[in-house]
Amino acid sequence: MKRALFIDRDGTILVEPADEQIDSFDKFQFVPGVIRNLHFIRTKLDFEFVLVSNQDGLGTDSYPEAEFWPTHNLMISTLRSEGVEFDDQLIDRSFPEENLPTRKPGTAMLTKYIAGDYDLANSYVIGDRQTDKQMAQNLGCKYLILGDNVSSWDAIAEQLFAGERIASVRRTTKETDIDICLNLDGTGQCDIHTGLGFFDHMLEQIGKHGGMDLRIQVKGDLQVDEHHTIEDTGIALGECIAKAIGDKRGIERYGYTLPMDDCLCQVALDFGGRPWLVWDADFHRERVGDMPTEMFLHFFKSFSDAARINLNIKAEGQNEHHKIEGIFKALARSIKMAVKRDIYKYQLPSSKGTL
Repeated sequence: MKRALFIDRDGTILVEPADEQIDSFDKFQFVPGVIRNLHFIRTKLDFEFVLVSNQDGLGTDSYPEAEFWPTHNLMISTLRSEGVEFDDQLIDRSFPEENLPTRKPGTAMLTKYIAGDYDLANSYVIGDRQTDKQMAQNLGCKYLILGDNVSSWDAIAEQLFAGERIASVRRTTKETDIDICLNLDGTGQCDIHTGLGFFDHMLEQIGKHGGMDLRIQVKGDLQVDEHHTIEDTGIALGECIAKAIGDKRGIERYGYTLPMDDCLCQVALDFGGRPWLVWDADFHRERVGDMPTEMFLHFFKSFSDAARINLNIKAEGQNEHHKIEGIFKALARSIKMAVKRDIYKYQLPSSKGTL
């Protein structure tokens, strides 16, 4: 079955001006990265390209067709010169208040794709508005919405070519019940509940500063002590990251040093498949918040073993809270750096040919 990309125009291919009308050449500007990535998608993947656009009142006195087509045709001819062809162009000309079914998020313009030989479940709507997202849901498509679940055309091309990096792990023992979901290419959204407030705060640093969406729900035997909850969370989180990374093609592999007030925290890592932990950080308090400081090393050892990474950690400073928070932030930035993917150099980062 065929797959399609239903691509919006204004705000997605062309930068949308303040008055929302691209009716003169001085308003004509491509969204950064769109031409390069559309060409990549067109040449590397098998999607049909379908332009789907609302153009309010096109053909009326308020928005004459003569003002629309020169800029539209310039866009089409420019893209064509770069090897980007649209298989179909569908433009709704109604005003919003008319509420016609041809207007996005309605799907009346897309009848042949709904009734035809198309794999809509594996097709995408690419846009920049909630109406694009709603249209995708009405079609039963996936969606990539700029400023919502993707940040750029680079991210769109990466996800279409190399796939999502989303994983989940459920780990249940007599001591803990842990459920973790993560999206390595998220926006830093976190929902974390371990029963330990300070541990939640530290894990949130991984999501926020690593640019990943992270959901962690833990039920542990805290009536005994904190050990099992912290250790098993480290194991499950490491497994989840390893699962999300997949075959490691195109990743940077290596990862960061950052200061936090009086502290200097250094985390270097390698997703090379050989787990190892070097720990050079001393703590002189029994606890920070409700987390025992003796468990800091234990968490990172469990995490590095399960994620199969070489992890080297060093921290200097006087404030114990700043020191451990700086370590977690540096870990997050190291992961973000190391898992960055380059689809234009989609190779395994190893001279051995395996990781």
